[in-house]
Amino acid sequence: MPTDMPVHRIKAGWSAADIPGLAGRIAVVTGASSGIGYEIARRLAAHGAHVVLACRDANRAAQAASAIRAQSPAASTEARVLDLGSLPSVRRFAAELGDRHGGLDILVNNAGISGGPRRETADGFEAHFGVNYLGHFALTGLLLPALLARPGARVVTMSSGLAAQARINFDDLGSQRAYRMTSAYGQSKLAGLVFAIELGRRARAAGSGLASLAAHPGAARTSLVSGKEAEWGRRRDATETVVRLVQLLLAQSAAKAALPALYQATDPAADSTRYVGTRWHLRGYPAACAFPPAALSQETATRLWRASQELTGITYKSLPPSPLTSSSPQA
Repeated sequence: MPTDMPVHRIKAGWSAADIPGLAGRIAVVTGASSGIGYEIARRLAAHGAHVVLACRDANRAAQAASAIRAQSPAASTEARVLDLGSLPSVRRFAAELGDRHGGLDILVNNAGISGGPRRETADGFEAHFGVNYLGHFALTGLLLPALLARPGARVVTMSSGLAAQARINFDDLGSQRAYRMTSAYGQSKLAGLVFAIELGRRARAAGSGLASLAAHPGAARTSLVSGKEAEWGRRRDATETVVRLVQLLLAQSAAKAALPALYQATDPAADSTRYVGTRWHLRGYPAACAFPPAALSQETATRLWRASQELTGITYKSLPPSPLTSSSPQA
């Protein structure tokens, strides 16, 4: 992807009021029961989209859908169970959505976890890599027929500012040899960014019309590392405490942190070759920002895509590799 292209300008102070009408659009938002995911779902529904709240907990998903309708009585929502840490759950969700709706206009890969000791998903993947990245890789691949059925469909993958300091350790993707929460989380978010770029390359090469876009929310006041002690089986460690302090002291609201993803999901000027974050890194309105150099590596993209297919069993048959994404590391 060229790095010397002129950066497209985003309207200063772009806000939810700038979202165009979305009547007739169908959207899926993962992790929509709270935080940024809830705010994305709420705004999409308020502007006319039918929004599927894809969440691990059925009761919390139903409560969130009900809360959205209470704020916007005309909103159209449905709550569906999706556990990104379970490939069978991902397959069930995708099959049900295909049967119910056929087509899909917007997929927001938002759900994520952070913190805690090393854990594994039901499929045996390190939890950060499995939930934040592999689950979304599988979900997007399984929903690809529904996305390709709609002209101008968009996939928005949520990354993190921490991806810029991360690397993908192909010799230890599951952090079995060495585990650090920040490294595991950063790797999962960098992997999502590499995926978003590679999906965009393949979609353009195939002439599909599918747009793959990436966003990061800055720092947001959410429950990402709050109230998880019972789940982790221990108290927060020093690193997790620092993250929580940053959230409390420097972060912006989840509603404002949702704006970069909302811009990418809805604005007619959104450009799949550009990364959208916040103007002042940790906070601010949506602004174009630079991709981390590691995310642009073609060799990394090729290796990660191959590994992801092998681990999940999901292949993107409708978007085969282009000459630029061949199996050759030199491509």
